[in-house]
Amino acid sequence: MSETIIRVYYEDTDAAGIVYYANYFRFLERGRTEFLRSLGHDQHALMQEGIAFAVRSASAEFLKPARLDDLLTVETAIAALGRAQLSFAQRIMRGHELLLDAKIRIACIDPAAGRPVPMPRVLHQQLSALSESSQ
Repeated sequence: MSETIIRVYYEDTDAAGIVYYANYFRFLERGRTEFLRSLGHDQHALMQEGIAFAVRSASAEFLKPARLDDLLTVETAIAALGRAQLSFAQRIMRGHELLLDAKIRIACIDPAAGRPVPMPRVLHQQLSALSESSQ
């Protein structure tokens, strides 16, 4: 599991000072990006190799609101892994409080063609090892 710390800024909130629901998906994206980066994979470099990741489906349970200046932790773990897709289990926490619980399914694609392609072998092996260690 990977953890990414995010501070809630004014721009993340609505008129009531609560995080606007769509911004939680931005926070989750940052968590997945930092997860890949922690494995040594930069998304820009992957795109230069003809690999990109696209969200295929997303589900989220909004349990409690985050507010201006909150310090949040985005937890990211692998829920399922295939050769050309994977699912992440992600949570957004404020301390020990669970604010959001999400499952995001990602497809590995060729950005030029927009078609699914297998993940690079090294990345797939790393994700497989992490997936097995979390079970």
